[in-house]
Amino acid sequence: MIDLLVVGGGPAGLACAIGAARAGLDVAVLEPRPVPIDKACGEGLMPGAVHALRALGVEAAGRPLRGIRYLDGRHTAEAAFPAATGPGLGVRRTVLHSALAARAAALGVPVLTRPAGTVVQCGDRVTAAGIAARYLAAADGLHSPVRRVLGLQSPAPSPARYGLRRHYEVAPWSEHVEVHWGADAEAYITPVGRELVGVAVLTTRRGGFDEQLARFPHLVRRLAAGAPGPVRGAGPMRQTARRRVAGRVLLVGDAAGYIDALTGEGIALALAGAAALVECVRRDRPEEYEAAWRRASRRHRLLTTALLRARHHPLLAPRIVPAAARWPAVFRQAVGALA
Repeated sequence: MIDLLVVGGGPAGLACAIGAARAGLDVAVLEPRPVPIDKACGEGLMPGAVHALRALGVEAAGRPLRGIRYLDGRHTAEAAFPAATGPGLGVRRTVLHSALAARAAALGVPVLTRPAGTVVQCGDRVTAAGIAARYLAAADGLHSPVRRVLGLQSPAPSPARYGLRRHYEVAPWSEHVEVHWGADAEAYITPVGRELVGVAVLTTRRGGFDEQLARFPHLVRRLAAGAPGPVRGAGPMRQTARRRVAGRVLLVGDAAGYIDALTGEGIALALAGAAALVECVRRDRPEEYEAAWRRASRRHRLLTTALLRARHHPLLAPRIVPAAARWPAVFRQAVGALA
C-alpha cells in the first residue's frame, strides 16, 4: 500500500505528486492521457505561481509578464506587478505540463496510463485501478468524476460562463496580460512566445470562437496577420464542491471547486492546494485539509467573487475599467494582491 494515489496528471495532480515525493512519501499518478495535455486556459502565471513552481524544482520556458492591463475601447488601466514579487510568466499549457511531468519523472514518480475506475474506501485505505493507498488526491479536473461519485458536487449558480482559447502566430505587442472588456465577454491576450500570443475569450454566450472574437474588432484587425491555431473550449466555469474531504479522499485543483478565470489564478491556487494537501497527508491529518484549503484560497475566492459579481451587475460592469483608470492606486493594490 502506497501513501498517496493521485487521480489526474494535470498541473494540480503532478504538483501533488512532486510535493509528496519531495516529502518522502510513496506516491503514484493515474493519468490515461499522454503528456502533454492541452486545455483551454489563459496561460498566464501570476508571480506567486512562478515562485511556487520554482520551489518544486520546476522551470518552464515562457515570456515574462510585467503586469495587467484593462481596456474597454475608451479607457485603459495598467498596473505592474510589485518589484518584490518579480514578473509573472506567459507559458504554453503544453510547455508547463511537460516541465511538471519531467520533474515528476526525475523524482521517480510512476505515472500509470490507465483510468481510475471505481474509487473504494475501506478502513485505513482507498483503492482505485487496483492500487491501494492511505490517501487519494482527486485532481481530475473541472468536471471531476470523483467529486461527483462521492456526492461532493453541489449546484453552481448562474449565469454559466464558458471559455475558448486560440493561439495566433504574431509577435506580442505588450509584456502585460491584456484584458479587453466587452458588453458580455472579455478577451485575454497573453504573450507566450517570440511570435505567439494566446487569446482566451470568456463569456456567458454560446458560440464559436470567431463569433466571440468579432465583438472585439480592434483585436480582429490586430490578429489578422497571424496564422490561427486550433480552438479549445472549457466550461461551465463555475463548479462548486460541498467540501474538499470525504474520508481518505481529498479534492485538489479545479476538482476542489472553481469560481472563474477572471483573475488568472487557477495554477497558483492549484499549487497552493497541492502543498496544503501534501502537508496534511504527511502529518496523517486529512481532517485539517478543508480549513487549510480555505486559508490558501481565501484571497482568491474573495477577489474573484467580488469581480465576477460586478461583471454580472448591469450598472457596475461598464464601470469596471473606468474605475480602474480613475483610481490607479487601487488597481495597483488589486494587482499586487493577485501577484
